[in-house]
Amino acid sequence: MTQIKSTVIIDWQLSSYFGWGINGVQSMLNWSLQQKELLLTCWPVDESAIDLNALEWAQIRPALERSRAFHARLEPFRGQRVTVDLPVLHAVGNDFYRSDSLGFTLFGRPSIALPVFESTLFSPEVRERAKPYALSVAVSNWNLTMLERAGIGPTALAPEGIDPTAFHPAPKSGWLAGRFAVFSGGKVEYRKGQDLVLKAFRVFAQRHPDALLVTAWASPWPGLARTMNADPTLCPVPFRPDGTLDLRAWAADNGIAPDQFIDLGIVPNSALPRLYREMDVGLFPNRCEGGTNLVAMECMACGVPIILSANTGHLDLIDPDRCFPLERQSPVEGADHVGWGESDVEEIVETLEAVRQDRSASLARGERGAQFMSTRTWADTVRRRAKVIAAYL
Repeated sequence: MTQIKSTVIIDWQLSSYFGWGINGVQSMLNWSLQQKELLLTCWPVDESAIDLNALEWAQIRPALERSRAFHARLEPFRGQRVTVDLPVLHAVGNDFYRSDSLGFTLFGRPSIALPVFESTLFSPEVRERAKPYALSVAVSNWNLTMLERAGIGPTALAPEGIDPTAFHPAPKSGWLAGRFAVFSGGKVEYRKGQDLVLKAFRVFAQRHPDALLVTAWASPWPGLARTMNADPTLCPVPFRPDGTLDLRAWAADNGIAPDQFIDLGIVPNSALPRLYREMDVGLFPNRCEGGTNLVAMECMACGVPIILSANTGHLDLIDPDRCFPLERQSPVEGADHVGWGESDVEEIVETLEAVRQDRSASLARGERGAQFMSTRTWADTVRRRAKVIAAYL
């Protein structure tokens, strides 16, 4: 086991309701179990946004308390750049930008970037922004390739994982008995391809009255849904007066019958396994994934047969033996969309039909997918990160 001889800081927020937040919570839990040193966050800790059981709270409590104290020490330096003699892992997005909402700019000795990006249009200044980082640790082979193509290095790979104690095959509760449930998850945005889900399901549902579209499309960033309005063949996404999305209305406006649509709303990560297991298939025709799509990974880990677009980060998950790949991928226009793929709606419908027609073969494929995902855990992610950090201390 690699041992880190100092506290390590992560530069992003903890939450049980979105990808980076889940990454932080799981990293902190697994770090405390493996490394015997604390992994802290420099962001404010909001416990109401973290959903854990009593034993997990007990495990993570020392790190949360130290994180609060660390953040308080940094508060007087708002508007300044601060360097600490500790390793710092930074969440980095498109064009190597970091969130500026923390109020101060933190760097470590060393600083290590964890870039997850979808845009492939790098500015001329991107190498300057990457210079403070001793290493860039990608979470997918596609992101790794794009980093190297942009001349950013050195690089390493540490894919995200799942919690196998929660996300694994288990019996259904039977809440959706008699229905053929199609699950779609992820925040509503053009990149995630919910417009393709609606188009394909509309055709499929007209053939099969028992078909049910179950969505987990809520996110802290509802404004991203406006990117869906780029598709003129669908009605635009409606917003309520409070700024939230009216997803039932959006589905109905686009030809989905009310009794064939359920939106799960905002769901904590710990509640998802029991919901996933009720599904007959997971549908992910995403145009791009910088990572490997945490929602798809968790669904796959529960043994649900999943349909994946064969592009970008999804390629790390895809094998016809363990999922249903959407191979008919058209290029998405734009210099910032290199490697993106537009899934074919007819192929999506054909694949839904194939899953429905041969349930036993589909379930067998789902079981093989679960076996594959059982080896891709957050514990392994943390081990990989600890190893590369140790090399740069």
